[in-house]
Amino acid sequence: MRDLDEALPRGHVTMASDVHIHFDGACQPPRGGGVATYGFTVEGPGLYREERGLAVPPWSPRATNNVAEYTAAIRALEWLLEQGYSGPVRVMGDSQLVIRQIQGIYRVRAEHLREYRDHLLGLAHRFEHVDFAWIPREANARADQLSKLALEDEWRRAARHRPVDPITPVEEEEEPTDDTPGPGDS
Repeated sequence: MRDLDEALPRGHVTMASDVHIHFDGACQPPRGGGVATYGFTVEGPGLYREERGLAVPPWSPRATNNVAEYTAAIRALEWLLEQGYSGPVRVMGDSQLVIRQIQGIYRVRAEHLREYRDHLLGLAHRFEHVDFAWIPREANARADQLSKLALEDEWRRAARHRPVDPITPVEEEEEPTDDTPGPGDS
């Protein structure tokens, strides 16, 4: 039996994590300058958290979907650290831009997003291991729902204080560094 066991091919071994984060962001209007919110879930042994909230002050130029997505991932890792957890983590989101920028596949063209990326990477280095993975929107349903619920809540509050002059968002469309178009993403 031992010979058979040694002869069987083995897959690539990766560090497993029992702690999973799902994150998502939402913004209205979609191109920015309005209200940006985030949502995340954390699940693991002895750990469970759902959170949603405002990513940046309403009507600010940084109120964009990309900032909301980064804020969701940042807040989730911050929450884990606040709980005293620093073991392995799997961070999953449907934002191709955030995941690919963190992985170094896409370069960060918008200067203010570099600050968010650097902060997220700094947090990730405080854990034993962090695996960032893109997942399809359907597999990120609860985080998506939380970010949209936050948008509904915050939109009502923010509408009372909407500025008369329109706000210009600070970022333009991000492009992949490898010139390969990806699935539609923020």
